[in-house]
Amino acid sequence: MLDRLEYVERRYDELSMKLAEPDVIAHQKEWQKLMKEHASLEEIVQKYQEYRKVRQELQDAQDMLGEKQDNELQEMIEAEQKELQETERKLAQELQLLLVPKDPNDDKNVVIEIRGGAGGEEAALFGADLFRMYTRYAERHGWKVELLNSNFTDIGGVKEVVFVITGVSAFSRLKFESGVHRVQRIPSTESGGRIHTSTTTVAVLPEAEDVDVEIGPNDLRVDVYRSGGHGGQSVNTTDSAVRITHLPTGLVVICQDEKSQLKNKDKALRVLKARLLDLYQSQKDAAYSEVRKNQVGTGDRSERIRTYNFPQGRVTDHRIGLTIYRLDAFLDGDCDEMLDALILTDRMEKLKQND
Repeated sequence: MLDRLEYVERRYDELSMKLAEPDVIAHQKEWQKLMKEHASLEEIVQKYQEYRKVRQELQDAQDMLGEKQDNELQEMIEAEQKELQETERKLAQELQLLLVPKDPNDDKNVVIEIRGGAGGEEAALFGADLFRMYTRYAERHGWKVELLNSNFTDIGGVKEVVFVITGVSAFSRLKFESGVHRVQRIPSTESGGRIHTSTTTVAVLPEAEDVDVEIGPNDLRVDVYRSGGHGGQSVNTTDSAVRITHLPTGLVVICQDEKSQLKNKDKALRVLKARLLDLYQSQKDAAYSEVRKNQVGTGDRSERIRTYNFPQGRVTDHRIGLTIYRLDAFLDGDCDEMLDALILTDRMEKLKQND
């Protein structure tokens, strides 16, 4: 483990120097790529430096115990040594988890798709709540949110919304959100005060880069038509909406949020590439997914992963059995306690596989 940590620290220092070079800064794509790698190593390096400091303090305490001391000082040093040994053990365990091989998509931006499920208008309204939750979560982390496509109901519910979150390690933080989110609450339209159960589906995809997905010149069929539904003044007046069909797989993406046909096409392509990347990788990684689903779930759209119970003010993740009694704060984007637990469970499972 120590050899790997030394290598990581050397690579981190090397990247720190490269990122300051004018030639590298001038090439933004290269600079951003190196910046992502640098950020991904930072936590490991900081934890390793802390680990080395504790090991040195342990050695100093051991040296002092080898010298003649009065009884009171001897007891103090022995007590300090026990505390340092426990800290060293915890840091070593944390470093082992940090060194678990990363998902190659962890540093990518993330495309999130939310669709109302069972429950009609109430499901759509909860979809809008989830859209706001992820937007607020992104704001808390200083990430950027860009709407790619949307279809809202008359009272503000979500039939479908697709958006991209751009930020360091966005996919690594949000990738376990894929699945069916269930809500239990009294709808505003319910006069009898009965609790209704509705569901909303969330799909989380890494945003594909050009090198990730190859699309042949004859693989796409692009159709344009007039936008429909809620929108700006130009809706229904120009052929700005775009439908792209990927012929080899049959995947279809529609985008009509922008007034510009070109912008709609660009956004539709981004969603299509993300879906293709997800499709290809899910086929390739089927064996790994089978192992992982026991702990963190498959991420399959049909799988119920979480329940938001309003009468009890709780949110429960069924994959890891964690319940948090801060529903309002959670829906306001304070989700890190839950996401940290999901990430830790996944890392622990991977660590077992590597042993």
